[in-house]
Amino acid sequence: MATVSLRVGDLVWGKLGGYPPWPGKIVNPPKDLKKPRGKKCFFVKFFGTEDHAWIKVDQLKSYQLHKEEMVKITKGKRFQQAVDAVEEFIKSKVSVLTSLDDKNRHISSEDKRQNSSTAEISEHNTRKRGRPPKEEKDAFPEPSTVKRLITGPVAEYKWKSGSCSAIIQKLKTTAEEEAESTSIQAADSTATNGTVTPTDKRIGFLGLGLMGSGIVANLLKMGHTVTVWNRTGEKCDPFLQEGARLGRTPAEVVSTCDITLSCISDPKSAKDLVLGPSGVLQGIRPGKCYVDMSTVDPETATEISQVITSRGGRFLEAPVSGNRQLSENGMLVVLAAGDKALFDDCSSCFQAMGKKSFYLGEVGNASKMMLIVNMILGSFMASVAEGFTLAKIASQSQEVLLYILSQGPLASAFLDQKCQSILQGNFKPDFLLKHIQKDLRLAIAMGDAVNHSTPMAAAANEVFKKAKALDQSENDMSAVYLACNQ
Repeated sequence: MATVSLRVGDLVWGKLGGYPPWPGKIVNPPKDLKKPRGKKCFFVKFFGTEDHAWIKVDQLKSYQLHKEEMVKITKGKRFQQAVDAVEEFIKSKVSVLTSLDDKNRHISSEDKRQNSSTAEISEHNTRKRGRPPKEEKDAFPEPSTVKRLITGPVAEYKWKSGSCSAIIQKLKTTAEEEAESTSIQAADSTATNGTVTPTDKRIGFLGLGLMGSGIVANLLKMGHTVTVWNRTGEKCDPFLQEGARLGRTPAEVVSTCDITLSCISDPKSAKDLVLGPSGVLQGIRPGKCYVDMSTVDPETATEISQVITSRGGRFLEAPVSGNRQLSENGMLVVLAAGDKALFDDCSSCFQAMGKKSFYLGEVGNASKMMLIVNMILGSFMASVAEGFTLAKIASQSQEVLLYILSQGPLASAFLDQKCQSILQGNFKPDFLLKHIQKDLRLAIAMGDAVNHSTPMAAAANEVFKKAKALDQSENDMSAVYLACNQ
């Protein structure tokens, strides 16, 4: 989804069909070329090729704002050549402006005074007609007003020098000062620009489901030494071909690795992995480290922590916020709590798999925060499904509803993805429905434990339970729409 308004001349990332995002420039189309009907789109000329195409506005992103993200998720010689072409184009613009500045410095003082007088008269006359004075255009096709600058998350991007940079830096500094006033510590990932230095520690990973598979792929891509295990052994094969080692049991992985991470589906499975036959606990000895990335209740996290540390091991809970696609793209958010030194030791791993990691203090805090995040996510998904159902029953276009939502405050990649699943009737799993229902259930129980009611989550939970009864457990969470139609 485009985060800033775009115009002719802007450098962008354009997404066309199933192809990866590619750098390009918005240009005026040939006069005899008609614009497609439907969604707003721009004519884009792509760098590194002679290709051009009409691209829908929701498939365009600002080049400078999203450069690090796109370079992270797309590789290849042709792609790098295209990026190099963009950078050369930007440098040529800077060179032209520098030459103009040098030329202007040689204008005689008399000419300057004449130009100044003319400018003052022109400005005076223009203001009398109610028009604001024109500002000098920036060298880059980037946002030139504060309104456009603040449409995206400020702290996520690096800005070029100039007045825009000063505004952003001031906002970023304020945000950092507010964050530092709490006990929470956050760390940005550097994986997006390819600067991750892999730890020399041996990493183990248990569980190769939707999330775990993407995590391991990125750990390997960033140069980590990884030993894998999965209950269904054939899921390990693709990673072995990429250089991973195979562990026969969880205990063997833990005993042969310095830090072992796991990503399992639910509290029972998480405990069985640790306490069961040939489980994690059997491989723990003083100094061995275990990081549980499963989304579980705080009581389960605490129980696992206690048994690990009782054997002299070190423990960190680190559930991740995201879905299959974000996992594959290395854009997860890691919520961690427990052994702070272990959190630091896992720095390169977290950078490889995510865009940001948070250290939240003592064990249990990360589980609590993760359940709250997913409670909001699940409740929102249920509301969206209910809204699309009502639109259908009230004879309103669901496509128009999505377009309206995409232009307002709810606009997000999540909204667009889930609504497209509903419109297409394609519920290929990105975040399993049974998992979000589990998280809603655990969040409600957490509320009960502190005598706090969660009526919205409770209502959403009932709709997801109904969807499970319709055999949608293994489908994406957006399949809750089918329950709303019953």
